[in-house]
Amino acid sequence: MVILKKLNTGDADLKTLVSLESVAKDMVKAVKRRDVIIVIDALRCCSTIVTALANGANSVIPVKTILEARRLKKKHPDYVIAGERKGLKPKGFDLGNSPLEFSTRNVDGKEIILTTTSGTKAISLSKKGKWVLIGAFLNAKAIAEASLKIAEREKIGISLVLAGKEDQFSLEDFLCAGAIAESFPTGNVELSDAVVAALLSFKKARGSLKETIQQGSHAKYLEEKGFESDVEFCSNLSIFNIIPFLKEGAIIPLETSIWLTLCDSPRNRK
Repeated sequence: MVILKKLNTGDADLKTLVSLESVAKDMVKAVKRRDVIIVIDALRCCSTIVTALANGANSVIPVKTILEARRLKKKHPDYVIAGERKGLKPKGFDLGNSPLEFSTRNVDGKEIILTTTSGTKAISLSKKGKWVLIGAFLNAKAIAEASLKIAEREKIGISLVLAGKEDQFSLEDFLCAGAIAESFPTGNVELSDAVVAALLSFKKARGSLKETIQQGSHAKYLEEKGFESDVEFCSNLSIFNIIPFLKEGAIIPLETSIWLTLCDSPRNRK
């Protein structure tokens, strides 16, 4: 992928570069660029994380394997163990990977151990990044605003990284990248060609977003397994303001103190 260079034209004209990596294995490129990273797995991992935190979970701890999840649960019996393989809840887990299971009743005040086929693996690849956020349709506007404030303050770029399905391109994740890109102020950002393509695709699909997502292979698979309601729920646009942030191996809501500092960025003081 061609990466645009920031021109040294002075802070007043400096725009934040927004790039896109279409598969999780290319996360290393975003980490190497020291970008603000937005991990996207719209069906369902990132939507589940957003929903869990919005409904009061203290944190979500992403792990790559079922074995890791079970070991952590054994060490912390009071934690909730959740996740999926092939879309289904593993034996002995408290919850699956349906965001609709992560109600206030099930998760408020709790730590969640989460392992999924693609999403948590993508997140684990980002662990060397300083700023790693979790994006979905559900929090598209909030995540765009937060990532831009961070990028402007740190004078770095933004990378939208698609988890995909087992390192394959994902229609819904691509559209979600476009939904996030739509909320960036046009005068503040420079979009790579891949991000422009995602944005144009989202704008085309916006009026029938759920129906467009349903044309993707992963949505079809989930519906075959009885999760049509998950596909519908995950297609909701910007219904949460939660900003999931990866800190020391756990995903937590971006701290209020950090957010207030970011809101006092140089650009916002003009």
